[in-house]
Amino acid sequence: MKHVIQGVAKFQSDVFPKKKTTFKKLAHGQNPEVLFITCSDSRIDPNLVTQTEPGELFICRNAGNVIPPHSNQTGGMTASIEFAVAALGVTDVIICGHTDCGAMKGALHPDKLAGLPHVAEWLGHCRSAVEVLKHKHHHLSDDHLNELTCENVVQQIQHIKTHPAVAAKIASGELRLHGWMYDIESGAVTCWNSQTQMFEGIEQRYSDETVKP
Repeated sequence: MKHVIQGVAKFQSDVFPKKKTTFKKLAHGQNPEVLFITCSDSRIDPNLVTQTEPGELFICRNAGNVIPPHSNQTGGMTASIEFAVAALGVTDVIICGHTDCGAMKGALHPDKLAGLPHVAEWLGHCRSAVEVLKHKHHHLSDDHLNELTCENVVQQIQHIKTHPAVAAKIASGELRLHGWMYDIESGAVTCWNSQTQMFEGIEQRYSDETVKP
């Protein structure tokens, strides 16, 4: 905890003064372009990976970067998605999974979640991804972890399409959905291509956009 407190002091003395103009503007509102949904895992830093500044990403995090399908039961993810899309008007949604995901390990081995009933229930939203892999491989093992993580991203894209605000903006061409997979060890980011049904390197996936630093 000591280094966290020291970090706040350093932010206030060294970092904040250099970005004072930015924070002065942000103090009166936000206008992010992207809703970034990712895992709560401490090893994932959306702003670091995307090299974005405060105010550019509207970030939602939970175990397994899960998006429950829309229902009449209000939850934190449902409200946050609605706010980002309908009120803030984000133009893009990124759902980002990552390697060595603990939530996906739990989905692979539900028997190990006996003492974590809320985690087990939450990961029920990943069941479609598990079933897709079971149909493909019949028996799942730890060797399928990354494949399951990728499939879970694809399934969560389907879930978010059930949210009314998202469906409306997609229909009008005002919103794009993106599925990403982040490799912690290499720093690589691969992206889902719905046309090829494959995850591709970010430069290949967005070849029509500027991706070179």
